[in-house]
Amino acid sequence: MEPSLIPKPEMRTRMLAERRLYARSLTPDLRADLEAKLAQCVLPHLLGARTVAGYHPLKDEISPYPVLEALTPGQRAALPWFLDRDARMLFREAPAEEPSPWGVLQPPASSDALAPDVVLVPLVAADRAGSRIGHGKGHYDRALAHLREGGAVFTIGLAWEFQILDAPIAADPWDVPLDAIATPGEWIGCR
Repeated sequence: MEPSLIPKPEMRTRMLAERRLYARSLTPDLRADLEAKLAQCVLPHLLGARTVAGYHPLKDEISPYPVLEALTPGQRAALPWFLDRDARMLFREAPAEEPSPWGVLQPPASSDALAPDVVLVPLVAADRAGSRIGHGKGHYDRALAHLREGGAVFTIGLAWEFQILDAPIAADPWDVPLDAIATPGEWIGCR
């Protein structure tokens, strides 16, 4: 079956399994090298950014931390923050120090609330036009739509190479497309 014809829930399950196997196959040194290459790919595109939002990665997600740690003086790093499981995702100044409602680390509630102008977005899969499959909860789509109501926000999906599909992903009406995608070996301008 062509990837574009596979329903999103099935594609999500399949790609999550592939991501888990891929991440487990990496030695710590190789993983660090790939994440450093990702940072080299992304950083030239952040020169004018004031606030860059990343995410605290799950075990098998490519980490945005090498990007966030290399921001220039004057640039601020933000991470997702949730008041509770039903709340909209907001962004607060890094670092992540407390468990979120899901147990993933997030900044403390006392950290500054920030409106990023660049958001580094985790993904399960994406196509070259910027349609992405996430974990299926819609947190990023709702947060990005809200941020864009207040002005321009540039979104960059971060992925391992195999997560980029050549076949298109059917977007739902609420899906917010990515502006670009970065892997350790490629920058893909989507819009």
